[in-house]
Amino acid sequence: MYQGCYTALITPFDVNGSIDIPGLDQLVDFQISQGISGILAVGTTGESPTLSWEEHQRVIQTIHERAESRTRVIAGTGSNNTRESIAATKFAAGIGVDSVLLIDPYYNGPSSLEIRREYLEPIAHDFPGLSIMPYVIPGRTGTQLLPQDLALANSSFGNIDSVKEATGNIDNARTIRELCGPRFSILAGDDHKVLELMLDRKVSAQGVVSVASNIAPAAIRELVEAALSKNDDKAHKIGSQLSPLFEIVTVLTSEDSKHGPVQVKARNPLATKTLMRIMGFPAGSARQPIGKLTRRSMDIVIRNARQVYEETKILKPIEDFFDVDLSDRLYSEKHLSGLFYESY
Repeated sequence: MYQGCYTALITPFDVNGSIDIPGLDQLVDFQISQGISGILAVGTTGESPTLSWEEHQRVIQTIHERAESRTRVIAGTGSNNTRESIAATKFAAGIGVDSVLLIDPYYNGPSSLEIRREYLEPIAHDFPGLSIMPYVIPGRTGTQLLPQDLALANSSFGNIDSVKEATGNIDNARTIRELCGPRFSILAGDDHKVLELMLDRKVSAQGVVSVASNIAPAAIRELVEAALSKNDDKAHKIGSQLSPLFEIVTVLTSEDSKHGPVQVKARNPLATKTLMRIMGFPAGSARQPIGKLTRRSMDIVIRNARQVYEETKILKPIEDFFDVDLSDRLYSEKHLSGLFYESY
């Protein structure tokens, strides 16, 4: 059973755009030092769409070897091609990873029935020793594994034992719990939904796969622990302190173009990765076609980070571990140079 806070780790790149392996090692060590329950390698936050499969394997192997059984590692091996996903899962299993995340097949949009019969169940059948976690996020994939098919898959293959629930629909999560039972692990896939899913007694999610825990792993671990122990007051207090970080996982702004206003959505991991870069993490830029923040979205990111820095001690572990001064990095314009578009 999964329980706790699992970090969907960013993939750091060096100045040449290659994977920064020493930086990746540092990020793993930081997460483990903060008591995280596990690390997800090459999820969407790790920029899986722009990593080659060779790079996928390199990141998974690096994280697995660096973790050295100190924390659980989940390998992102999902695809919209079952054969491709089987090959990736075979690699992960071969190096000793015992858990994989399988995102719903994107773009080609199979039905829920097809996701179950032509994707999840063949992989579960081929790898009975692996824990398999479907990742349901219709906002990105354009399709959705439904609770009914998830329950059927779980009843046929016990190693399909969990779900990363990112539909944003509490009723969907409640149906999963009703059909899959109390021992099935539901992990929130959206940071801003973690308390709703964990404290709702018809869901009782066991934790989160978090983006913001790249920055604040200890605080999000404490949030999850409070919710698991039914200490609702403490959980809500920590959640309130963390909310400025949750708000910048995705940043939506209205920008001025010469043809009129345009809405710009800076989607995960752009804002989080940019903030990490500003604060002194080994992070690097995002890979194209993900680019930069706008000036307005940058202002939101910096404002929210400053609020957390000024009102809490949540960011203190960053200063201690990476030997940086956030009073300089969050308040000096020089650290923002080149990280946002100067004009639309």
